[in-house]
Amino acid sequence: MQGIWYLNEQSLFLRFGVAVLIGILVGMQREYSFGEPEKEHAAGVRTFALMGLIGCASALASDLLGSPWPFVSVLIILGSFFAVTYFVDAWKGQAGLTTEVSALITVLIGALIYWGKIKLGVALGVTTTVLLSIKPEMHRFVRHITRADLYAALKFAVISAIVLPILPNKTFGPPPFDVFNPFVIWLLVVFISGINFIGYILIQLLGAQKGMGLTGFLGGVASSTAVTLGISQQSRRENGLARPSAMALLIAWTVMFARLIAIVAVLNLELAILIWRPLIVPILAGAAYALFLFVLQRSERTTEMKIKNPFELWPAITFGVMFTLILFAAKTAQIYFGDSGIYITSFVTGLADVDAITLTLAELSHSASGIAPATAARAVVFATLANTMLKGVFVLVIGSPGLRRTILPGFLFLMVSVVIAVLLT
Repeated sequence: MQGIWYLNEQSLFLRFGVAVLIGILVGMQREYSFGEPEKEHAAGVRTFALMGLIGCASALASDLLGSPWPFVSVLIILGSFFAVTYFVDAWKGQAGLTTEVSALITVLIGALIYWGKIKLGVALGVTTTVLLSIKPEMHRFVRHITRADLYAALKFAVISAIVLPILPNKTFGPPPFDVFNPFVIWLLVVFISGINFIGYILIQLLGAQKGMGLTGFLGGVASSTAVTLGISQQSRRENGLARPSAMALLIAWTVMFARLIAIVAVLNLELAILIWRPLIVPILAGAAYALFLFVLQRSERTTEMKIKNPFELWPAITFGVMFTLILFAAKTAQIYFGDSGIYITSFVTGLADVDAITLTLAELSHSASGIAPATAARAVVFATLANTMLKGVFVLVIGSPGLRRTILPGFLFLMVSVVIAVLLT
């Protein structure tokens, strides 16, 4: 704890003010959730604001006296009061601890803010308010969970929290064998499985169309290749999601182009200026077809669908092995061709990881002893061509017949736009 003697009056006022504001924020949510603003409730805006003040003031008192007991006593008194309130409500058939727990959290947040953890306190206050506000969505999601879903979540927790940390994070052998890193390969497996879970949760909370669209956007920001595999696998289980799945894939692929421009702009602004003009062509093409699928989907009458268990480990492992083999081939090509075969190397490397080759080209073209920016720009576009082509092949091989039929025109349209981008560089 930070002593009172190290705090000036302005800092104290700031911390008490933040504690009150957090209490007001949480209290507004609780009072709104009651649905009757004019009725007096056990804990509303004023009570929660006071809870924030109590937490901050009790932490101050403990600091002044050099003893934790003032703060601990406040927690014991409030805890006892809330326990009595709970038993009274339970006796009346109105059992529920949400308001009481929220009040205790507000007290603790007030104390954290006094102790100088202002950012943490604000984050906890906002998180608490969000969790309280999404009660209907969370309850609706829980009602859809089956025993298989619970087991799937436990399996995902095992592969991500137990298996992943114990794998060695190192390579074995000289190049090109240095691509075989167990930790990195398994991390890709976890990531692909996580994409499935994210898509599943978003669909349950937001519906098929909005959930898949957001999944595509987030996947495009993180890894459009991984989300391509995840959605393609899901389409074989859910035939009714062909159009939302195709829309999500087009969004992910389109975001990938925009993400590359942003990454290059941070490292090499000159190269970013050279690639944004050609890459704007596939960005517009992908966005146009995704918008077309969105409008088409909205014009149709949709029905509620039961989404099945999203966890399938073996296909994710298979993709991880395939990805590693492609990366090995790309590394081998890079060793044999070197800078003289930069276009071929970029194309082959882009099959496995467009980010890696893009970052490499941005760094090499930035150096005076590296490659020319114009050459690097064309190589980046070659890498996007290869990556887009491979993702389309994944969908056509792994995806359901409905997804293949829906996305094929958009895929061809996007490929043509990328070829035009190559010609423009």
